[in-house]
Amino acid sequence: MITSVYNYPVSQLFDIDASVVYVIPKYQREYIWKRHQWENLFDDVTENNPGYFLGSLICINQVTDALSVQELEVVDGQQRLTTLSLLFAAGYQALKERYKDLSDDQRLELMNLKRKLVLKKGKDKIRVVPQVQNNNLDDYRAVLSDIEVIGEVNIPSYAGNRRIFHAYKYFKERIYEMMDGQGDEVTTIMDFLDKVSQATLVKIEVASHADAYTLFESLNNRGMPLTAIDLIKNKLLSRLESMEPGSIDYYFENWNRLLNYLGDDYTIQERFFRQYYDAFKDELNTLFRKEGDKTQDPLGYMATRSNLISIYQKIIDKDAKWFLKNINSASRKYAILLFRNQDDAIDCLEKALKDLERIQGAPSHLLMLYLLVRRDDLQTRDEHLAQILHLLVRFFVRRNLTDTPPTRDLTRLFMGIIDKLDGKKGVEVVDVIREQLIAKSASDEMFRHKLEGPIYEENSWVARFILCALAEEGMTIETRVDLWGFKNKQYVWTIEHIFPQGEHIPKSWVDMMADGDEQRSKDYQQSHVHKLGNLTISGFNSALGNKSFEEKRDRTDRKTGLHVGYKNGLKLNEDLADADIWSVALIDARTSKLVDKATGLFQLNGDD
Repeated sequence: MITSVYNYPVSQLFDIDASVVYVIPKYQREYIWKRHQWENLFDDVTENNPGYFLGSLICINQVTDALSVQELEVVDGQQRLTTLSLLFAAGYQALKERYKDLSDDQRLELMNLKRKLVLKKGKDKIRVVPQVQNNNLDDYRAVLSDIEVIGEVNIPSYAGNRRIFHAYKYFKERIYEMMDGQGDEVTTIMDFLDKVSQATLVKIEVASHADAYTLFESLNNRGMPLTAIDLIKNKLLSRLESMEPGSIDYYFENWNRLLNYLGDDYTIQERFFRQYYDAFKDELNTLFRKEGDKTQDPLGYMATRSNLISIYQKIIDKDAKWFLKNINSASRKYAILLFRNQDDAIDCLEKALKDLERIQGAPSHLLMLYLLVRRDDLQTRDEHLAQILHLLVRFFVRRNLTDTPPTRDLTRLFMGIIDKLDGKKGVEVVDVIREQLIAKSASDEMFRHKLEGPIYEENSWVARFILCALAEEGMTIETRVDLWGFKNKQYVWTIEHIFPQGEHIPKSWVDMMADGDEQRSKDYQQSHVHKLGNLTISGFNSALGNKSFEEKRDRTDRKTGLHVGYKNGLKLNEDLADADIWSVALIDARTSKLVDKATGLFQLNGDD
């Protein structure tokens, strides 16, 4: 039975006067959120209006004593709840570092922020209690101890390499970035924390695990509520029907053609509608600008989730037919980027477009959409588009590894590039884009520094892309294999750690890497296992696993007799195929060699 359902601001969920504790039971998943989710939560709060909806929280409340601490068992929403508490911890530390600059009222707010993390009553009674898996609870308590909201605790070994600490450090960095260039740093922090506190979550309380299960079943069976795209469609068709009674079937067919180009993934649909506005903002705003006014954007500077419906409702009210015609044509071009339009596909761009997709370069679809729609005006030939795509792939390899520029700046970057293309033709378009990407990209020194570090832990997806690119560089027509091929919904070729990354290091590896010293082998694992030099690409990772180096190197397929270990023919593995041992020194040497190659391969001012 559901006991309550309310849409609460975050401040009320973390009510400083309430003795409410959120306990995440050990049967729940460990904390798994990564940079992508932290980034989305932070940006959603900062870029949207106060009161932004963050999702739902389902708790089991079996407390009968109203005077005792109310412990709610969190059965859904634990990732978001843990992340919010780490965000508050980062904000608390940022304010505490500026304690001497705080007014009396602000110092009271600092104390209230502490009470969002720990209760007033009960020594060191933390408000959010992560589950114990993978040291989540110990790591979380270590964060709170580090910022001195609870007493001193022993920091678990390697806590800094796990996600709880990574999340806390990420939010600290974002808050520091937000303050950069701001005159009143304290007010900037306070305003941000106020927006976090005003964001909302629906909290659903049930009385038992059986009720929680029934609720999940009910929610899953009821389907999804109307999306922003549904509301835009309804507004558009309603407007057109009022203009031309009896035309609904014709326009509905046009709308479905648009969605067919985009596919069923709502995330892609919404992204297209945002990017369409951002790419053609000037043209769309001319419908609303007063004569002679070229500075204002009546519809908004940029499309966000919170203003998307408002933007398109205004455009539809102004000229629904023109809007449908133009956005339908744009969706056909956008479908080229999604590989959903073979009629207009450009063969020489296929590999580069796939690489852009693989390196998660979708934010640049904003620019590519503009280039494809305005191709005749810009006089860009196939080779120009190919050069631009190669530049974008290199840019996103560097960006996704270094986080420079940050995600929140990408849309502005590509909108700014579009502004600078006015009057440019052909190769001039390529040159402008190159100049702007170089200006905003991480330096070669920063890129190299990240390549030399634990790249797999920093971004395993970028690590895979770089390894595949290095392997492809050494292929000929005769030796070419598809490193991105799928079988049974999984990649055939995946990342293989040479020195195994598992918690229990096999004795053969302890002996080889550390002369039998188990602790030293663990230290080497912590410092070197995720480096580029310890990574390769293998088509049979499950067959290699924790086997000895010799077995990994010489492994063959029993049925075919073909080499599936490090003698598999990839040039990337040629030094491994000839090696007799593996060591920290060899990892460092191979890292240096691969970093040199990768730095050259992903130069922005290099050969296109």
